[in-house]
Formats: sequence, C-alpha cells, structure tokens
Amino acid sequence: MAQWHIGVIGGSGLYDPGALTDAQEIEVGSAFGAPSGPVTTGFIGGVRFTFLARHGKGHRFSPSHVNYRANIDVLKRCGVTDVLAISAIGSLQERYAPGQFVVVDQLIDRTTGRERSFFGQGITAHVPLADPVCPRLSRLAAKAAENAGATTHHGGTYVAIEGPQFSTRAESTLYRAWGADVIGMTAMPEARLAREAELPYALVGMVTDYDCWREPDGDVDVADILRVMAGNAENARAMLAELGAALPKTRSASPIDTVLDTAIITPQEAWDPALAARLDAVAGRLLAQVPEQDD
Repeated sequence: MAQWHIGVIGGSGLYDPGALTDAQEIEVGSAFGAPSGPVTTGFIGGVRFTFLARHGKGHRFSPSHVNYRANIDVLKRCGVTDVLAISAIGSLQERYAPGQFVVVDQLIDRTTGRERSFFGQGITAHVPLADPVCPRLSRLAAKAAENAGATTHHGGTYVAIEGPQFSTRAESTLYRAWGADVIGMTAMPEARLAREAELPYALVGMVTDYDCWREPDGDVDVADILRVMAGNAENARAMLAELGAALPKTRSASPIDTVLDTAIITPQEAWDPALAARLDAVAGRLLAQVPEQDD
C-alpha cells in the first residue's frame, strides 16, 4: 500500500490549481528539455496534488509545441503516482453537449510531428496500450465530476489531431464514421508517455463545442469555446476537490506501476549509458536494479 500523489495536467482555461493548501510553485528540470512551466504542489482533502499547466502560463505553447516528454518526466520526478489530464474537447456526437464532461476510455492517434517515446536507439521498449487509460482512476474521476454537478459521460473515444487548425468538415465526418466521440489535440502522445513512465493515466474531457460536422452550426469558433470553457473550468476545480475527498486512504498497486518489466526488450548489458541516464526518473525503478559494473 502507498499514498496517492495525483499529477494534474491542466488544459486550456485550467491554469489555476484551485483550493490547494500548503501550495508551493517549484521549477523542476527534465532530462528531455524544458517542460511547459513550473509545477504547483500542495494538498486537496489531505491528498498531495501536483499541477502542471500543459500550455504554459498565458497559453504560450500550441498543442504541437508542448514538450510532452518533459512534462511527464517532471511529474515522475515529483513522485506522482497517477496522472489526471483535463482537456478542452470538441464533440463528434449529438449526445455529448457543450458544458458536459467525457471521461475518455479509448484514443485514436492522428498526430504526426511529436516525440512519441522516451525510449529509442540504445534501449527499446514496447509498452502495451490496448487500454490506454487507467480504469480505476477514470472511475474515481467520473464519480468526482458527477458529485461536482457536471453532466458526465463514462467512456468515449477521443481522436487526437495534430492541429493547431481545427478539422475540415470532411475530416470531422470521417472521424464520426470511425466511431470517434470527441476530438482534441493533446491526449497523444501524452497518454503513450504516461504509460512508458508507469503512470496510470485518466482523461477528463470538457466539451466546449460541437465540431464542424454539425450543420447548420458552421465552423468552430474560438470565442464560443472560451465562453464555455470558463464554466467548465469551475466544474473541473470542483471535481478535483471531490476527488481529493473521495480517494481511498491508501493506494493499492496498479498493473501499470510495473509495465516496463515486460516492455523493455534490450538486454541490460546492451543498454546505451547516455539514454539510461536520461531515463533516471521514467525507468528509475529498473535502473536501480541494474548491478554496478566493476572498473
């Protein structure tokens, strides 16, 4: 048994971590470059939460320019046990209306230009990703959102696009035909990297608009999105308060905590030392088991 430490990656409009007690803002460096900004850490309901603004203060980073590897690496370095991502999303289905929450359970990755893995030449790893989110954390987050008063959908398929432009109408219609329910620009490779870092990941999407498939509404408009986002952010902060109060007193182990045990196929004696050094947080649990070499 262990204590919970929830890392919150806030999407657009959620830069205020809310009612944290003993809050501290800390600059944390990463072996994978600069993260989006400092973390803010403190307590909600007696549980430690560490908050990181995905797009940086003032929304400085577009979805394609967020350093997802550094962000996940920093949360791991902070001792986070689980990651809750909160993101603005568009709806691809009539039943998911603006102002509602969707706790995503599946992802389709249409991003093209982002670093997708901590591993690579020198240490190869293939983590399983059939179920890309943590069912336990997702259930807890969904219940917390409902208790906060948000209309909440349990499950939904999120299609992650590169952006920063919104979809064409033909693309939006295609994604609906694929069975996608909501659309956004940030869940991938964020979820992939969280899995490689052995961090259970859940995604609460805050619906801001219907994507452009829905005629006669026309195109997606940023001004409309921002209006809905303000109310969504209040519900999201209330959700975090409910989550902090409802988490079990101790955290039982998750299979994701040790997913690298069967994912790394490069034998330890062949590991690239430079890459292994960069993985001191992501794969620190395994690196600590590597026997020291005699000089």
